[in-house]
Amino acid sequence: MLEDPLARLLQQAAIGDLAAFEGVYRRLSGPAFGIARRVTLNEAQAEEVCQEVFLEVWRTCARYDRSRGSVSAWILTIAHRRAVDRVRSEQAASTRLAAAGRLESEATPRDSVPDQVEHRLEREKVRRCLRRLTRTQREAVRLTYYTGYTQRQAADLLEVPLTTVKGRLRDGLIRLRDCLGVGV
Repeated sequence: MLEDPLARLLQQAAIGDLAAFEGVYRRLSGPAFGIARRVTLNEAQAEEVCQEVFLEVWRTCARYDRSRGSVSAWILTIAHRRAVDRVRSEQAASTRLAAAGRLESEATPRDSVPDQVEHRLEREKVRRCLRRLTRTQREAVRLTYYTGYTQRQAADLLEVPLTTVKGRLRDGLIRLRDCLGVGV
């Protein structure tokens, strides 16, 4: 039986060889991302799933059992399971939010038409101001304010130092404040 080069790399990674793990990552991150993307239907979530998958692989590679299948089958199965878990989690969260929204809408009267129009105009103004930010500022604002990542998590995702994310946020928020005409 021929030796699986990925199995050899995974064995080396199990004893802490980062270069070997990078080899596994280079060969399987694309297929893992593809599976996650097809399941989640969302590029950002697929990226998060892949990050979780390879973190799990790094932590558990010593437990890989070649008698149960190839390295690629093992990792891609983890990717599929993680992606399915992510979709289920998102669906459950949506269901909870919808239920909370129904309760809230029953408890408070509907917004009047002028309030709805004002709210829509404010949202459009915020979008227009966001488009005026640099791409890097917009990414930092989106990750920390719209997707709920901490500044540290945003720095890790963007692969930049934490101070860079903080600077982009500060500059972006100043530009947003000026664009929106909000006082200090």
